[in-house]
Amino acid sequence: MQEQEKIKKAGIPFAIRVFHAVVVAMLIGALGYFAYGAIVGKNSYTFKRGLDIAGGTQLTYVADTTNVNPTEVKELMNVLRDVIEKRINVFGVSEPLVYTETGSAVSDAPAHRLVIELPGVTDIDAAVAQIGATPHLEFKLMNRSAETVTAQKKYAEGKVDELTPEEVDALVNAYVVTGLTGRYVTSAQVGFSQGQDALNEPVVNLVFNDEGSRLFADITGAHVGEQLAIFLDGQILSAPTINEQIAGGTAVVSGNFTLDGAKELANSLAFGSLPIPISLASTQIIDATLGAAVLTEGAMAGLVGFALIALLLVLWYRVTGIVSIVALAAYVVIMLVLVLTIPVTLTAAGIAGLILSMGMAIDANVLIFERFKEEYHSGIPVHEALQVAFERAWPAIRDGNITTLFAAVVLYWFGTSFVQGFAFMLILGILVSIVSAMLITRAFARLLPNIRQSDKTFITKLLDAGRGK
Repeated sequence: MQEQEKIKKAGIPFAIRVFHAVVVAMLIGALGYFAYGAIVGKNSYTFKRGLDIAGGTQLTYVADTTNVNPTEVKELMNVLRDVIEKRINVFGVSEPLVYTETGSAVSDAPAHRLVIELPGVTDIDAAVAQIGATPHLEFKLMNRSAETVTAQKKYAEGKVDELTPEEVDALVNAYVVTGLTGRYVTSAQVGFSQGQDALNEPVVNLVFNDEGSRLFADITGAHVGEQLAIFLDGQILSAPTINEQIAGGTAVVSGNFTLDGAKELANSLAFGSLPIPISLASTQIIDATLGAAVLTEGAMAGLVGFALIALLLVLWYRVTGIVSIVALAAYVVIMLVLVLTIPVTLTAAGIAGLILSMGMAIDANVLIFERFKEEYHSGIPVHEALQVAFERAWPAIRDGNITTLFAAVVLYWFGTSFVQGFAFMLILGILVSIVSAMLITRAFARLLPNIRQSDKTFITKLLDAGRGK
């Protein structure tokens, strides 16, 4: 009964088999054309190149966590990464990469490092000077003089030509420096208002140190009813109104915030300056010539690897080997499209992972067609042998790939960025290889003629993968 079911499943009409193969071929062709367009520059997609390929500067900082609670180190390192990542945008680099890593140190405590990769940036001095600068957080009073009010009104009405020189100066100096800066803020946390008119509205609670508390009390006491604007790196974040003198070193900043907006403001206020002291440990310039060599040699290695695999498949599996080559080519196309669209940062380690995954991708085809050989030589037709081969090879394909997938996930989770690039490409390759083997290979394999080994034909001899058979 089971054998009849297998024959029934295998007996798919020829027209449907051709239709499936044509659809798959058209999809792969479209993806291949897309990847080709990206390679030759015919579309807007380009490969996101890492520092080791594009060239540029790598800066490595070591964070001083001596006086930091160990339970807060991870969070503060993430905040440090976010602050630095915002600051390096001034370089105009296309794809800066900022990440943290933990490694061994001479002392018992682990070394927490911040690594900054700036593709295309070769001026180390400028990079160090900019990254090392502390973001400037300050509080300024809005100038409510008659000239300022008049100037702002004319400016809002579009009457710029009517502004007097005094009004222009007042407009330029619309905010008065108070001397209260971010260095006086010890913490900023998101809270929720408890008033009846704005119940549960997100707000930001500030805490100043002693000196900041005195300064804040003096400012708020002398300027009740005025607006105290908060600036970060010259950009205004909020301008709340002073309702009363605020003593005790705490303040509440409200302003119809969303929860995400309040969190962002709190982070800016709490960590306007770097949350952890850092010191520059090393600098490195990656030559673009070296990167080009890595890319060229990596591509050559991939082509050579593909050619050797294709040759082995044809020699060992004959016609079914050609089916495997088509499936492998489709696998490479899919991987290139994913690298372009996710997008994946292409590094030397990532290229190595891609090449390795290409070799592993054919493993599923080997399992399928080895099983096919056994079934075919037992005397059953090609389509039934294929059906049995796919069904019985699947457990081994599944288990083998899951095992490798677990290993790659461990590498990605615990490895440094160099290892993570390799592991990510390996993970991606494993997932795509399963789809390639079980769907694409099956679609093209069904186009083979449904004959038995006993049929003494030329095609039979090509299908015969056994030595001396």
